[in-house]
Amino acid sequence: MTAEEILAQFGPRESMEYDVVVVGGGPAGLATAIRLKQIKPDASIVVLEKGSEPGAHILSGAVMDPRAITELFPNWKELGAPLHQAVSGDDVLFLSETDAKRTPDFLVPRNFHNHGCYVISLSDVVKWMAQQAESLGIEIFPGFAAAEVLYDEQGRVKGVATGNMGQGKDGQPTDHFQLGMELLGKYTVFAEGARGHLGKQLLAKYKLTEGKDTQTFAIGIKELWEIPSTKAQPGKVVHTAGWPMEGDTFGGGFLYHLADNKVTLGFVIGLDYDNPYLSPFEEMQRWKAHPAIRAHIEGGKRIGYGARAINNGTPQALPKTVFPGGCLVGCDAGYLNAARIKGSHAAIKSGMLAAEAIAPALEAGRAQDELAAYPEAFEKSWLNEELQQTRNFKLWFKKGKTTGQLMTGIEQWLLPKLGIASPPWTLHNHKADNASLRPAAECTPIAYPKPDGQLTFDRLSSVFISNTNHEENQPAHLTLKNDAVPVQVNLATYAGPESRYCPAGVYEFVPNEAGGGERLQINAQNCVHCKTCDIKDPTQNIVWVTPEGGGGPNYAGM
Repeated sequence: MTAEEILAQFGPRESMEYDVVVVGGGPAGLATAIRLKQIKPDASIVVLEKGSEPGAHILSGAVMDPRAITELFPNWKELGAPLHQAVSGDDVLFLSETDAKRTPDFLVPRNFHNHGCYVISLSDVVKWMAQQAESLGIEIFPGFAAAEVLYDEQGRVKGVATGNMGQGKDGQPTDHFQLGMELLGKYTVFAEGARGHLGKQLLAKYKLTEGKDTQTFAIGIKELWEIPSTKAQPGKVVHTAGWPMEGDTFGGGFLYHLADNKVTLGFVIGLDYDNPYLSPFEEMQRWKAHPAIRAHIEGGKRIGYGARAINNGTPQALPKTVFPGGCLVGCDAGYLNAARIKGSHAAIKSGMLAAEAIAPALEAGRAQDELAAYPEAFEKSWLNEELQQTRNFKLWFKKGKTTGQLMTGIEQWLLPKLGIASPPWTLHNHKADNASLRPAAECTPIAYPKPDGQLTFDRLSSVFISNTNHEENQPAHLTLKNDAVPVQVNLATYAGPESRYCPAGVYEFVPNEAGGGERLQINAQNCVHCKTCDIKDPTQNIVWVTPEGGGGPNYAGM
């Protein structure tokens, strides 16, 4: 049945009205709700979270700059925020296949300075933020995925509808069918993270990217390890550049020592890579085998895995963040600072700025108009100043690895020494990541080593420890505009890149028993909601839509 037919038969949907509806219970969404409640305690606010609980879908490195959370909660230490481990030291390493060269401290660019920051589990911080929000009287609905933007007769956003529950794979309602509900607000805040499903629709409907650079993304693949106490170096932060990335591919690794003998580590690869044979997951696995990385985790046990697409964070590519009835915050807009490898402080600050624009609007009796005060406040904020300082970081690497490293040194080390805070030049990008792949015939296949099951692993065992689960009998949330494209275009021209860029083994080409050749099999139950396919698919034939609420990964300590 179509959505319209279901509504006709089972509708109308129940509705609930609030002053503000927040879509996404991550750091940006929760910061919006908390700051608004601090300013206007009588405001009614609901936060929708598609994960089974707040923090279940949150994945980040993460080294956290506490500036924004300190503005939100000046007494966060007394309140018990899980920022337990201060950074104790920084290593910036340049890797060859077998060697590592450490950058002397006095030559480390400012974007890699982490003094005063904390090594954290962002999922734990988000759980704590959710507790603070609920203590203020904010309603949080975990396990409810916002599946549809609702508009009024004037074309203004008036809220969202959650997805239906209990629909079978064939689209027909089952015995457990439950119609979604409508959450209506005077303002609706979208905080879905990078490449938000509804945010993507809003960008198109209101032409929010008109006159802006094209936003680019990366994929971050992360693992959590428990290591022998003899190897623990609490607070140690390691970043790597160079091997295993070849040519001009943008990528680098991170390894952070938490308290309690735990290490979080991962690899980030720009989704503008051009070789369709490249596998981000396999690159991360062979990076771990480097002597400089192996030394930290060998003898330990892997206890967590996840992946997430992230923005590359150029302010030139920030869309217009407001539209009639709502706004975009956090990575749904693209506020991450890729040069600092940090996004949580930017997400929290952007949410606070949005709340500080919403509060006086509600006080004045306004509703469903444009919150012009929000982007105006961003322009004057320390967040904008910070992003402007690093606005060229990713774009220099598009001109080659050597150019990227040289210009990062000039912009983030030399210019500050000369008293120049922000570079006097600006680079631009107008090419989407999906347009960067070259035909497979022009590229060299990459031979990746087999996993050893001790240090390196395969995809399926990795997905298993992400605690990913979806109700199997539900409509596919990984949809194709044209079923023929994967074989006729992606496989024929690009050697089936979806079987490699997906870090969860969702896409695989298997023999087509019916007509010979091969067909694309989609294992949607493996999906960790990273959004890489929605970004990297060369023909943009794959469209990620929301599955039933509560499905997906259940990250713990990630």
